[in-house]
This record gives sequence, structure tokens and C-alpha cells, in this order.
Amino acid sequence: MSILSSRSSGRDGRRPRELTGRTVLLCLVAFFAVVAAVNVIMMTAAVTTFSGVETVNSYQAGVSFAREEAAAEAQESRHWRVNSSLRPQANGLTQVELSAQDRTGQPLAGIAATVSLIHPNDRRRDRPVVMQANAPGRFSGIVTPSPGQWDLVIELSRDGERLFRSKERINLR
Repeated sequence: MSILSSRSSGRDGRRPRELTGRTVLLCLVAFFAVVAAVNVIMMTAAVTTFSGVETVNSYQAGVSFAREEAAAEAQESRHWRVNSSLRPQANGLTQVELSAQDRTGQPLAGIAATVSLIHPNDRRRDRPVVMQANAPGRFSGIVTPSPGQWDLVIELSRDGERLFRSKERINLR
């Protein structure tokens, strides 16, 4: 037996199958058929599980957005300076202090402050902070948050009308 004949035959002595054009064509067609079938399944699942509606009433959402945009422009034109600080206490509580000044640096009188710690992932963990007015433009309150990331939301209002709103991501330890 020559070296050439042993290479051309398989282990069991049979010659290996030749790769023909027909085999390549069948493999290619089978591959694209599988891809097309998976695409059809995925498109069907996407269309049947999500209606595309994120807002029940898009008109009301647009009106609300326009209102928020106008309130943000009015807030910007006031040039108020609002500073907040959070100080952990020894008993696990956190003291929230807030100061609000107008564009000239004078404390804002006659305003009410609402502060909330909003958890980014779980609304059940949100914490409202009861704020007490200490002096014109100065407020303080106590909250019991758990460590982690929170959104500090500050709203200042006068006679029920919101005049200022800010939202800041903070990290409590």
C-alpha cells in the first residue's frame, strides 16, 4: 500500500465524501432558512408583546411637558440660589438643611419648601422630608434613609404655586 492511497482513504478504508456544489448550496440555503425563521419568531414576539403605547393620553403628556418647560424657563429667569446639605447624625438619621436666596442674595420670605428623597429604582423606598422653616429662606428636616443612591428633589412654592424645582443625584453612606 502506498502513502498516497492511505491518505486518500478514510479510517475504515472508504474514500471521504466529496464536497459538491449541491452540498454547499443546501448548507447555504439551510443556514439562511434558520436565520429567517429566528427573525420571524423574534419579530412576532416583539409585535405581540408590546403595543408601542407608553403614554395613555399623549395630548395630556404634551400639555404637561409644555407646562413644565414654561415653569423651568420662569424658574431660570428668577436666578434663585438654593443650597442644600445633608448631614448624617449619630442615631442613623440624616439632617437636611436648605437655604434659598433671590438674585441679590436676600433670603426668600413667604415660601414653603418640600423635600423628598426619591429612590431611583423602587418607589416604595421614597422618603418625604418634613421641612420646618427656621428663618426666612432657611429650612431643616430629618429623614431616615438607607445608604445608597437617591434623587434629592427640592420644590419651593408660594401660595400653592411651585416656583422652583431641582433634582440632584446624591450618594448616602
